[in-house]
Amino acid sequence: MEDSYTGLPTSHLLGSVPAVVDDGKSSTNYEGPEANMQTFPPNNGGDRGRGYQSLAGPSETFEQQPASNWRGVFSISSYTQYFNVDTDIVLNRLLGSLFPTGGDFSSKIDANPDLYGPIWISTTLIFVIAALGNCATYLMEKNSDASTSWSFDVGYVNLAVWSIYGYAILVPLGFYFLLHYLGSNASLIRFWCMWGYSLFIFIPSSLLLLIPVEAIRWIIILLVGGASACFVGLNLRSYTEGNDLTIIVVAAFLLQMALAIFVKVWFFP
Repeated sequence: MEDSYTGLPTSHLLGSVPAVVDDGKSSTNYEGPEANMQTFPPNNGGDRGRGYQSLAGPSETFEQQPASNWRGVFSISSYTQYFNVDTDIVLNRLLGSLFPTGGDFSSKIDANPDLYGPIWISTTLIFVIAALGNCATYLMEKNSDASTSWSFDVGYVNLAVWSIYGYAILVPLGFYFLLHYLGSNASLIRFWCMWGYSLFIFIPSSLLLLIPVEAIRWIIILLVGGASACFVGLNLRSYTEGNDLTIIVVAAFLLQMALAIFVKVWFFP
């Protein structure tokens, strides 16, 4: 019974699909775009437009504004490269600032000047001289009169912020414009880096300024100021070679000594 149904012709039935018969004639076969899990949806290409786009297309990128124009100066992304330093580099530069006679610090930072070290040094120095300055005042007053009342002077913090940040920002900026005006090839980022590391020697020396002997304090601060001034002067000399700009080096030396005397007079009286 079932065999009789299989033998019936079905080509005349409505909706039936005839079998494909290969009669040997050539025909044009359409090949669909190759699809796989790496490229989906497929990209047909051709002149009909871009078609579907692959998932492995280019990712979105953000254009960084170079610091050479005014748009880049006010863009935070322009300064990220100056914070791309590791601990070994920062420690090496800190140790180099303690030995000013080398005079090759500017060549070390020529390829990769950083702002991480100067910002960290300036901020640390602010809190160190504000705190230790109060301690030194307390020790001096107690040494002279034990019955004298003493209170913590918060004004030391404000004074330290304005003096240290102002010096670390404005002095290199002034020398940068001055040297550019005189025809020297100076770099503002390198000046900020060099002057920032020159302040590191004041941090450990502030502990020695707690000694309640005025003569010893003056000897310490003059030695520290001289070392820091030599560090700045010797490294600034590389920007004045070939020009009669010795007065610039002398001015930088005297300003660094003036900072040391200011720290002694106002924070360790």
